[in-house]
Amino acid sequence: MNDYKPLDLLVIGAGMIVHDLLLPSIYHLQRLGIVKDISVCGTRVSSLQALKDNTLIKEAFPGRDFRPYPALNSPTEGNPQLYKSVLSQMTPYQAVVIALPDQLHYEVVMDVLECNQHILCVKPLVLTHRHAVEIAKKAESKGLFIGVEYHKRFDRRSLIAKRNYLSGDLGEFVIGEAKMVEPYYYRFSNFQNWFTMDCTDPFVYVGCHYVDLVYFITGLKPVEVSVSGVKGKFPNGNEAYMWANGRVRFENGALLSVTDGLGYPDDGAGPNEQGLSMFFEGNDKGAVFKHNDQFRGVEYSFIKGRGPANKRFHYVNPDFFQLIPWEGEGYKPVGYGPDSVMTNIKYMSQIEARVDQEPDKAHLLRLKARREASLKGLLATPENSYINELVHEAARLSILNEGDIALISYEPEPHVRLKHE
Repeated sequence: MNDYKPLDLLVIGAGMIVHDLLLPSIYHLQRLGIVKDISVCGTRVSSLQALKDNTLIKEAFPGRDFRPYPALNSPTEGNPQLYKSVLSQMTPYQAVVIALPDQLHYEVVMDVLECNQHILCVKPLVLTHRHAVEIAKKAESKGLFIGVEYHKRFDRRSLIAKRNYLSGDLGEFVIGEAKMVEPYYYRFSNFQNWFTMDCTDPFVYVGCHYVDLVYFITGLKPVEVSVSGVKGKFPNGNEAYMWANGRVRFENGALLSVTDGLGYPDDGAGPNEQGLSMFFEGNDKGAVFKHNDQFRGVEYSFIKGRGPANKRFHYVNPDFFQLIPWEGEGYKPVGYGPDSVMTNIKYMSQIEARVDQEPDKAHLLRLKARREASLKGLLATPENSYINELVHEAARLSILNEGDIALISYEPEPHVRLKHE
């Protein structure tokens, strides 16, 4: 599939990830003629206004704009159900990007499927395997593509590692450790309204990236999860797990330790702290790779502070997301973040271009395309990333039971239970 059909696109949500990754990637696709009209539906007029006023985005994409829901002159804040009326006005088989707190995904994804729209959802897709299966079945019946935004699958480091593992050059995975500690200032953001103990924790929120990555690289399924948390309070008084440490055992006996939190110092030079190390054995030899994603070999000291923490000295990340000069107007988004977002949306556009060429085969073509994506395994779909929902279930069961081991079984049907029940 090489041709593209321009699609209308709706973003549901107007938070940080929309500023930092989604809207710039979508605007660039609009410049390339792959996306047509863009709408953003939020629950607060102030969030939509902040997105409109984002200086960096306006500089990079001069003249680009989106239709806000609710309107910016609306006298009241948005209705959490407003997205449903916006969806009802869309032509079927367009694109919807879901950028909401994890616990809201299931209901919204099902509503979007009911309106016959292709979907890109920020990770995790949902928090239980049962919901993931239900979503996959509904999408299959309607011939709709669902991508899950596990963007680390597009990091060149990850793709190199996957190729080397599949070729046998690394041997068999035996033990590893991963870390992703997000900035402390997240505690003063909207996180304090939804990142609460009853809903999520740092392992589920960001640790899932690395569990998915190990599965993506090796194909090994996780079978045990144990997660312990460190509690704290947000400025508004809501209690949350601010830190979490998890241990995941895979089907071959290998172990992965994952440390996550909302606590990277605002005065620190990096945007966060993250990385993955994996050790292997084979042919009476050991092997290893280390992805140190904190220090990427680029250091800057500016004459004035930059970013939310107003830092002058930075370890600049050239790999995830940057806006750079290009041959067109403004600036171009580059990195594995935009690669992931744009590849998913391009795939939806390609599907509909093929359908336009052979409309009598519309459903069969859509089914074929979604199945091919799942089998290829680069784009995360409900079918090829379902282990994450099982890990999320196990992690929540474990952390709410003081770190007890939760077992993942795949037969006769995938399910999770505490080891010591």
